Amino acid sequence: MKEPEEINGIELMEYYGYKGVSGKIKYYFRFIFNWVLQALAKISPHPGLTVKLQRIRGVKIGNHVYIGPDVNIDDLYPGLITIEDYVSVGMRSMIFAHSNPTCSLEIKTKYYPRVVKPTTIKKGTWIAPGTIILAGITIGENSVVAAGSIVIKDVEPYTVVGGNPAKLLKKLDHPDSPDKGG
Repeated sequence: MKEPEEINGIELMEYYGYKGVSGKIKYYFRFIFNWVLQALAKISPHPGLTVKLQRIRGVKIGNHVYIGPDVNIDDLYPGLITIEDYVSVGMRSMIFAHSNPTCSLEIKTKYYPRVVKPTTIKKGTWIAPGTIILAGITIGENSVVAAGSIVIKDVEPYTVVGGNPAKLLKKLDHPDSPDKGG
């Protein structure tokens, strides 16, 4: 049976369509390139530069987006992260498109295999500092995620969630709701 590290390498090579020795070299260059851009984005003194660096990594980012200092956006699958227009992501938040119990062969093969799913933050959302958003989550339009929350399931539009795990705290008035005359 293969070791967990070898399985991880095979999974990543397959995902990116790389094969053989040249594929391994391409993958390692891709990983180093992404790692350098991520490190620069995390320490960038200007949020506009942070956004540009994350876009170069492959993160899909709309217009008028703020990404605070020390935000970690998935290291291995940045192209599966979408951040729409008018979104603010507070400092020290983490946004994932994968989860992987890297070193335990038994856990990895029997209970929790690698999960790779797109993660989307819809327009107008505010992600407060210290938030963790797990793989495959969609944060609905004009929602708020309270500081330090861990988001393990989708967030409805026009809601405020918070806690660990994040739970509904409040519904926000939607401009098209019947009680608003819309």
